[in-house]
Parts: sequence; structure tokens; C-alpha cells
Amino acid sequence: MASSTTASEAEMKAAKIPLGWRDQCSALLIPLNVCRKKSFYLPWECEHERHSYEKCQYDDYMRRMKALAKKRLEQTEEEE
Repeated sequence: MASSTTASEAEMKAAKIPLGWRDQCSALLIPLNVCRKKSFYLPWECEHERHSYEKCQYDDYMRRMKALAKKRLEQTEEEE
């Protein structure tokens, strides 16, 4: 299930994204890395791309934690 923030395997392979970074926000990481390389990793040059990538990472983390909490709640209800 691919979302608008998930790049295809071919895109990630072409961008040489390491396996550990191929997650839900991979489509935002590709332009961030391009901007970083173009600006010689100056931290103030790619702020918009970095913030959008970090927001995606945070939203993905919150989604996973909510799913985990729901699963734990279901397990405790089953045990009772």
C-alpha cells in the first residue's frame, strides 16, 4: 500500500537511499537529499524540505504508536 509520501522501489534505488531509510516518508527524503547535496549540506538551505520530512516521520511514529496502543488494549480486553 503506497501513499503519496512513499516512493517506489525503483525511485529509491535510483536515489541510492539506504534500506534503513526506506519507509513511509521516502518520497520526501529524495528531494531533501538532492537539496542537501546541491547546497553542500548547509543547514539553512533546505529547511522546508527537512521540516516536511521530519513532520512526516513524526506523523508516522504517532500512527504506529496509536496502532500499538489499540492492539495492547484489545489484548488486555481478551485476557479479562
